[in-house]
Amino acid sequence: MKTMMSLDGAITRVSDEKASKLFQEEGFRYVTKSMWKEQVRDVGKEEETSEGEKTHNKMSKSAKRHLKKGNKS
Repeated sequence: MKTMMSLDGAITRVSDEKASKLFQEEGFRYVTKSMWKEQVRDVGKEEETSEGEKTHNKMSKSAKRHLKKGNKS
């Protein structure tokens, strides 16, 4: 998959073969995937604020294992 931008600024993701054709014949250019993420994929998503994030008080399995190892000494 490649990320391409047309002359009018539209960004799209296409297969490698189609990207090669668009680059050679239609004037598209290659751009970074991060541009596609910012301008196309993530449009309309609300960013979570620190106030809205959930906190979990549960310890992970690895953290429990580490704690048990520390107490055995």
